[in-house]
Amino acid sequence: MVNRHRGEVSLHAGGETYTLCLTLGALAELEAAYGGDDILALADRFSCGQLSSADALNLLEAGLKGGGHDTAALDLETLSFEGGMAGLIRTLADLLRVTFGGSDHSPADAQGDPSGGTKELPPFPGGRS
Repeated sequence: MVNRHRGEVSLHAGGETYTLCLTLGALAELEAAYGGDDILALADRFSCGQLSSADALNLLEAGLKGGGHDTAALDLETLSFEGGMAGLIRTLADLLRVTFGGSDHSPADAQGDPSGGTKELPPFPGGRS
């Protein structure tokens, strides 16, 4: 079971459940992957609401490593995600929220809109949705 107070979220992929967490080591790897950008520059990059597939892959790998998973044993490029890519992006946005002190509620806790969809939350406090 994940502990959101430690910055953990669950990812359902390939028929398995994984814990994602952006530990200090995982964040340092992200900084290195983005050419030495500091963590605040990365937070700004991810809060703009636009996430490239390379960003998603970098965040996924860092989150899996931080969650204690051996990413070398996983074929991340072909992994299928519950909810497809939209499900992965929602999970990564949730990971960023719990890591950087956003809402303590999961996307499943968000109020539904009248059309039956769910209200999307920005990845960071003050971020655009």
